[in-house]
Amino acid sequence: MLKNFLPDEHVPSVFDIDPDQLKDKGIKGVITDLDNTLVAWDEPDATEDIKGWFKKMSEHGIQVTIASNNNEARVKLFSEPLDTTFIHSARKPLSKAFRKAQKQMKLKKDEVAVIGDQLLTDVLGGNSAGFHTILVVPIVETDGFFTKFNRKIERRILNWMRRKGKITWQRRDQ
Repeated sequence: MLKNFLPDEHVPSVFDIDPDQLKDKGIKGVITDLDNTLVAWDEPDATEDIKGWFKKMSEHGIQVTIASNNNEARVKLFSEPLDTTFIHSARKPLSKAFRKAQKQMKLKKDEVAVIGDQLLTDVLGGNSAGFHTILVVPIVETDGFFTKFNRKIERRILNWMRRKGKITWQRRDQ
């Protein structure tokens, strides 16, 4: 059961994801979470670093789709200046939004990676849909109302994974 929460990879941030390494794995597209994965959950716009990350992915031929449980206004405001496709109100971990993003990118399952900061939405959803999953450390330690509940459960799962040697990183402040 807990293996459904185990990401294929875990890295400190999206900036630690090398597009050449993705390509070596056959990855041609990325479905990424928005809040606390790309920017802090309360940050409305992409930072210059994130703009550079999107550009780098594009230059390496990797498509990026944002899939967020947040509302349309929030996701659209962030995504449109980046000229990237997005899915709002995704209802992650349900796999419908993941499959929709895959179809929009016209890629096979094994050509898609899911990137996110939450085990209970991004990793579980990506694993359930059959994609390669990459867990990143949340950008900030604060969260929106619903995510706070998920984090309590997630901490227990992460602690179990650490004890079993399945993951090795800690939060940024440790």
